[in-house]
Amino acid sequence: MKAVLNRGFTLIELMIVVAIVAILATIAFPAYTDYLRRGQIPEAFTHLSDMRVKMEQYYQDNRNYGTSNTCANAAGTNWNFAPVGRKYFDFGCTLTNGGQGFTLRATGKAPRTQGHEYTIDHAGAKATTKFPGVSGSKACWAVKASDC
Repeated sequence: MKAVLNRGFTLIELMIVVAIVAILATIAFPAYTDYLRRGQIPEAFTHLSDMRVKMEQYYQDNRNYGTSNTCANAAGTNWNFAPVGRKYFDFGCTLTNGGQGFTLRATGKAPRTQGHEYTIDHAGAKATTKFPGVSGSKACWAVKASDC
């Protein structure tokens, strides 16, 4: 008698592979989306820092950061500091101390950056005012909920 050779995989072997792939996917997908989110956050830091430098340059020329509750970077002025090429954050400015201070704000607008909000003021004080899953604010720019 000839021995019959079975070729292929059994159902149990296929189910084991499917279970392993499912376990890896439940671990890898959240890590990957967190990686993408952390890659989008530096846009806020870059543009806030750049805008702060430009606000200081404006102050050197005008001895204020803007007039009539309008920051120097308001649209329609000669000093429009609005970041070019922004994708993940919207930026804004608020005057304080009668034009002698300011607070710049970056608010997340992309799906992965929604719920993130960062600020910097005229004194250079950085803050994370909103971060998903964290209550309160931090006196730094946070990339992860656990650290700055």
